[in-house]
Amino acid sequence: MQKKLLDFAAEHGLKLSAKMISSLLQYVELVWQKKDMLNLTSVSNKDEIVTRHICDGLIAAAVLLRENKDTTDFTVADMGTGAGYIGLTVAIALPNLQMTLIDSLERRCAFLNWVIMKLALTNIKVACVRIGQHLIGPFDAVTERAMGQLDDILPLVAPSLKEEGIFLAYQSTLENGEKQLLSQLCLQEKMPYKYHLPNEQKDRFLRIFSKYGYC
Repeated sequence: MQKKLLDFAAEHGLKLSAKMISSLLQYVELVWQKKDMLNLTSVSNKDEIVTRHICDGLIAAAVLLRENKDTTDFTVADMGTGAGYIGLTVAIALPNLQMTLIDSLERRCAFLNWVIMKLALTNIKVACVRIGQHLIGPFDAVTERAMGQLDDILPLVAPSLKEEGIFLAYQSTLENGEKQLLSQLCLQEKMPYKYHLPNEQKDRFLRIFSKYGYC
């Protein structure tokens, strides 16, 4: 698993230290320990957690680094974080930024705080709130995976972005039907980032939106 993480990260321009690899693999162990009790994942082995979830998180880290070479004090929120796969991975891979994991389920928030404590992570915190009912931020960047339809998600995310902030949304296809909505929210789309997960030929996309004003 260690070599798989190193190779995948390097392929996308990320350099992971031995400490980062150790933290990511410890995180995988903690997920595996609690996965059935908290319904964290349906995968059948730890290697799948790495290839399906941790590597997905590394993609967001790679794109954030590409968009912002200096991530010192850069604020990021992972909305609908669930088990924290994207947000925790990004926080470990880019330790200079400040990550907020956002989820509405208290038992998941308790799990995330437990992981943060176990891994002694100092650049990450948990906000146990329902998106749309509480205004959080604004942040320099927001990430989202598997929250639902993009046209439903965009109005929830846009108010939490700073001007010139970026929103990263994981998508399995590129269906562009949000042009009018993007204009209403002062968002514009950049070129999406296309990638493949390890041992998979399926095209995946990280769609990238930037905020150019306040609407």
